[in-house]
Amino acid sequence: MLETRTDLPRYRQLASSFTRQFANGSLRAGDRVPSLRRLSRQHRVSMSTALQAYLWLETRGYLEARPKSGFYVRTPFARLIPEPQFESKRPAPTALGTEEILSNIIAAAEDSSNIALGAGAASAELFPNRRLSLIARRILRRQPMLSSSYVFPPGFGPLRRQIARRSAELGCSLSPDEITITCGALEAINLALRVVARPGTVIAVESPTYFGILGTAASLRMKAIEIPTHPQWGMDLAELDRAVRRHNVKVCIIMPNCQNPLGYVLDDGYKRAVVQLAERRKLIIIEDDVYGDLVFQGPRPRALKSFDRRGNVLLCSSVSKTLSPGLRVGWVAAGPLHAQIERLKLLTNVGTAGLPQAVVAEFLESGGYDRHLKRLSATLAGQIEAVRQAIAKYFPTGTRISHPAGGYMLWVQLPERIDALELYRAALAEHISILPGTIFSATGRFKNCIRVTCGHAWSEAHDRALLTLGRLCGGLAEQ
Repeated sequence: MLETRTDLPRYRQLASSFTRQFANGSLRAGDRVPSLRRLSRQHRVSMSTALQAYLWLETRGYLEARPKSGFYVRTPFARLIPEPQFESKRPAPTALGTEEILSNIIAAAEDSSNIALGAGAASAELFPNRRLSLIARRILRRQPMLSSSYVFPPGFGPLRRQIARRSAELGCSLSPDEITITCGALEAINLALRVVARPGTVIAVESPTYFGILGTAASLRMKAIEIPTHPQWGMDLAELDRAVRRHNVKVCIIMPNCQNPLGYVLDDGYKRAVVQLAERRKLIIIEDDVYGDLVFQGPRPRALKSFDRRGNVLLCSSVSKTLSPGLRVGWVAAGPLHAQIERLKLLTNVGTAGLPQAVVAEFLESGGYDRHLKRLSATLAGQIEAVRQAIAKYFPTGTRISHPAGGYMLWVQLPERIDALELYRAALAEHISILPGTIFSATGRFKNCIRVTCGHAWSEAHDRALLTLGRLCGGLAEQ
């Protein structure tokens, strides 16, 4: 069945239906795809349109034409692209500072003339906006005063019950009473940090890690210690253990599922080992699970919290990456610390808006969320692969690209002679926004890395933007 988006040419709609099959494993390397005549009949398109679709897939490495035999699925050359290298470096605490570049990044993201390959948000058209609007109108007809009333912590009861019910998919058994609703996941992390740490506290973070975590810790005058993190296997637990002992680390912030920016999902054995380390060393773990619902294949991955038996793990999440960033609905499950979280939430901003909480609660209860996630994850998998293919095609030899298991971020390691900050500035002059790797580090590491967001529907404009980025990389490499 073809995509319903009418802004794409017919051949692109047809090609996208194949990329989703490649992403979910329905079509594998070596499989023969339908003949042009059969494809034309199946989808009621012309032979010319069918051929255009196959040629588009062939030029991007999905298919190969075999003389007198037809088109076959090839081993995607993106799979052959080397992933970013793992650097084992002995960590030391660092005082965190703010980066002026962040304000420029926000301005660039808000400029509609830019091709947004930097902002950490998916395209608005990927979310069920019409359905959410209908739910909101229905709720306001029933409860017209909801939008003008406070909803005090811990938050809207029906939403907390839905979150607790869904926690079984994470391997947890949460009670609604231990869940506090927040304004997004970043506020959840902020509240958690303020409860378990103080100014000057040393916290362990992944390296690279989401820059919002670094900014939050900096605003609280805490110190970060970066733990070397493998692109597929996660944080080096031996180094984490050593850092806890040598530097009196009290808190560790970790994103085990669809990590931003690397995209990996850690296996259950690793997750169990992290929790056991926390129990031995009396370490508090703040788990950021904001992308966990966007895994591409297999069941929903378990949370670290599912292995927690002593209340060492505070679980934070939201619907900002999966349902709507504008709703600003997140939560924290803090276990024994829930009362402290609630008090701090009340003192910080009284409460989270009631109408968005009610909308999310009803959408979750209706079953629409699971159907939406299935479509969204398949779409994002196809978009990730399209961007990987383009980067592999256009960027200089020696470029390494992450192979995410979920989410919509790519971490790109460029040849060492390319300065990502210079590339960021040159790209912005061409109305292309990306994120330089240095903002994902407290110590300014990853100077030759960038993060590319794949949350926007693939288009010719995005293809041209990546071609331009590749050209800019080539120019910087020659300087």
